[in-house]
Amino acid sequence: MQPLTPRSYLFVPGNRPERFAKACAAGAGAVIVDLEDAVPPAEKVAARASVAAWLLSDNPVLIRINSADTEWFRDDLALCRLPGVAGIVLPKAERVTDLARVGRAGGISILPLIESAQGFWNVKALSQAPRVQRLVFGSIDFQLDLGIDGDNEELLYFRSQLVLVSRVAGIQSPVDGVSTVIDDHEQLRSDTLRARRLGFGAKLCIHPRQVAQVNEGFSPDESDIAWAKRVLEAASTAEGAAVAVDGKMVDRPVILKAQEILTESKRRNSLAQGVTSGTKK
Repeated sequence: MQPLTPRSYLFVPGNRPERFAKACAAGAGAVIVDLEDAVPPAEKVAARASVAAWLLSDNPVLIRINSADTEWFRDDLALCRLPGVAGIVLPKAERVTDLARVGRAGGISILPLIESAQGFWNVKALSQAPRVQRLVFGSIDFQLDLGIDGDNEELLYFRSQLVLVSRVAGIQSPVDGVSTVIDDHEQLRSDTLRARRLGFGAKLCIHPRQVAQVNEGFSPDESDIAWAKRVLEAASTAEGAAVAVDGKMVDRPVILKAQEILTESKRRNSLAQGVTSGTKK
């Protein structure tokens, strides 16, 4: 069975190696060891060495390296070839040539962070570059770069464009930016559901306490599953005739959506059962 596409990406500071294992056990779809914003300039070299020493091939993580316009970028690229690196998150992604440098260094997969006007302007080319797995929206830095005050309707156009570009490029649905709230569950739920409604497939997390709620927000809930079952049951008995479910007409796109929901639910349940069985052993 193919691995599931991550719904949550949890950051852990690259200069806090005592937190690496805890982050990997937090239930996130993927862990991003951060060498950029989370690490002060004076600790960059030591953090890189700590990450290189910790990496394990049986517990792969993503690495957010420093951007291409920094003095640390070249040396950070040496991490690309090490066992245990599942991919590279490239901050301030703006040029295809920078993605190519990551690819030549051995980056298995690349997740460009779109967090500037220039990056957004070039996002079509970035999305089509080799080894790009999915786009990541660095919404906070993006607001700062464009002078935008607000994270809701103010960024609606930009979020929608990232979803559209990803679909046209044939890559995974994009990852939404972080929510800075940690204990405001209602705000985190609202942010996550907004991202899902817009077509995002995952969200960045800055604290382990955010992970479970983000995972839940991007997963079919019981009402989604019940609706999907009603749709497929109605369609199977209609024999091609027009049919309505919950007062709404059911056509092919609706049926495909229902099938997608049930397929994802079954896959996640199967993997969860496999993990449980492995734990019991």
